[in-house]
Amino acid sequence: MPKPRFLIALCLTLLTACAMPLTWADETTAPRPDQWAQPINEHYNLYQMSPTLYRSALPDEAANPLLDELHIGTVINFLPESDDTWLKTSAIKTVQLPYRTNHVDDADVLAALRAIQTAQAHGPVLMHCKHGVDRTGLIAAMYRVVVQDWSKEDALQEMIQGGYGENSHFKDGVSYMMNADIPQLRTALSSGACSTSSFASCALVGWFKPS
Repeated sequence: MPKPRFLIALCLTLLTACAMPLTWADETTAPRPDQWAQPINEHYNLYQMSPTLYRSALPDEAANPLLDELHIGTVINFLPESDDTWLKTSAIKTVQLPYRTNHVDDADVLAALRAIQTAQAHGPVLMHCKHGVDRTGLIAAMYRVVVQDWSKEDALQEMIQGGYGENSHFKDGVSYMMNADIPQLRTALSSGACSTSSFASCALVGWFKPS
């Protein structure tokens, strides 16, 4: 018999394929839940998730005054390309953590969540990818679940139906989230472990470092 997790993931994947073209229209006809990220700037697909966390598409040079207005202290970039081409102030720290949703693992998620938490101690954080949808959306959803203690279902509903845009890679994020062991991720995040597995490549590298 199929496992309940698999059935839920399958249903959510089908929901993604069917509901995404209606996302922007639904947002204009139904009240947006207060707990969801709130829109700040449509051009940059910029939303505020909390007083110290924002998500967006790839900014450009014209976004610098906006980041200053929001008092952004750190920009976390999930793309392989640097932010140096558009970010024109040394007052904002940059963190680059490129990954792909179709190859994401616990180490990628932990690195992102740890970077967010570390940066939040020094001011508001903006995380982004190219469109602010799949890579940023998955980390936003994992932040909701692992750090803010949301249910997977609530976080996935915000990720898919939150009006951030349409992307064919949502199914990869859904698959990863539904199989993620949240208690193990929380334990690893609090302990400083790079992954939930001691045999992960990031953990194995540590074995060969001189003590």
